[in-house]
Amino acid sequence: MKRFYTAESVTEGHPDKLCDLIADSVLDACLSHDALARVACEVMAAKDRIIVAGEITSLYEPEIPKIVRRVLSVVGYDPSQFSIQCLIHKQSPDIAAGVDCSLEQRRNGGQEDSVPQLGAGDQGVMVGYACNETPEMLPLPVVLAHRLTISLALARRYGLIHGLRPDGKAQVTVEYGEDGKPLRLDTVVVSAQHSPVLEHDELCWELTDKVLFPALQPLPPDEDTKILINPSGRFVLGGPEADTGLTGRKFMADTYGSMVPHGGGAFSGKDPTKVDRSGAYMARYIAKNLVAAGLASRCQVTLAYAIGRAEPVMVQVDTFGTGLLQDDHRLAETAKLVFGLTPGEIIAQLDLLTPRYAQTAVYGHFGKPDLPWEKTDQARLLREAVL
Repeated sequence: MKRFYTAESVTEGHPDKLCDLIADSVLDACLSHDALARVACEVMAAKDRIIVAGEITSLYEPEIPKIVRRVLSVVGYDPSQFSIQCLIHKQSPDIAAGVDCSLEQRRNGGQEDSVPQLGAGDQGVMVGYACNETPEMLPLPVVLAHRLTISLALARRYGLIHGLRPDGKAQVTVEYGEDGKPLRLDTVVVSAQHSPVLEHDELCWELTDKVLFPALQPLPPDEDTKILINPSGRFVLGGPEADTGLTGRKFMADTYGSMVPHGGGAFSGKDPTKVDRSGAYMARYIAKNLVAAGLASRCQVTLAYAIGRAEPVMVQVDTFGTGLLQDDHRLAETAKLVFGLTPGEIIAQLDLLTPRYAQTAVYGHFGKPDLPWEKTDQARLLREAVL
């Protein structure tokens, strides 16, 4: 039976992504000066105003207006056109107490192991996924959608297409065959903000030649592929002037598209004690190493945590019938042996106190080879442990 899967991506000038980028830039600034900073930063962009709110407990007080103006400028907006409001206070002492001293430690009289037993900063479910259909070990629609928006942003930034503006988005639908592998490119949608003097036909030709064809090389369009460029017609008014932006509203674009469920927690603006983020990174790390080990061609890892408790309350692996073993439960048990799954262990294994989060805020949190959770350095150990 044929199936269709769709994924979306947006440029850094999209109002929601602008907010994610500001939030993660604030986080990076805090971690650069205080590796133990607790940050939960939320951003709203509406018309000519940027509102930064949340909880920050840090030895360093970030210059938030300066960070916001720098991000606006890099993305392609005029900072002088925006007013900036900051509503920041410290982390709740109740949450801080549960994070600093986990439930397990409190039951053990507060004694610490060699690895700090941080409690999870929240309850929640985190999902990681990997597959062997692309070099990035991501679903092909996700890879193509990000390639399109990256190409669109670069075409604007380097003047390859004159008249482009910062806001933009792409959507890709791929048809999969009965064997579960990508078969053909079904539909491509690209919306690009542009100058009012740029004619629609000229824009379509330029985008097709300089963005679509190069970006879609992994699976080129065929004669039946539907290509829709600025289907609404005009896209002159964009960014926060046209749509209100908020952090965390593009979490399907941040992850795996429609093919994979999402635990529900967004990533940007959160320090790694928040397992919404660190747990999702670890789940991806485990899934990618299981696929790299040849133990499955598709793999979904699900973790669940309770606030204030260090150990996860659930670890589950699903290989969708592609696993080398008939029992996915064995893979889950092996993963618990090979990977440390408490917040402190995750932070140490994945080097999550290093300020690199702004690069994750746009074009996906996965698939970028220089990120620690994208390594496959545990694949051999996993295979040996299982077999």
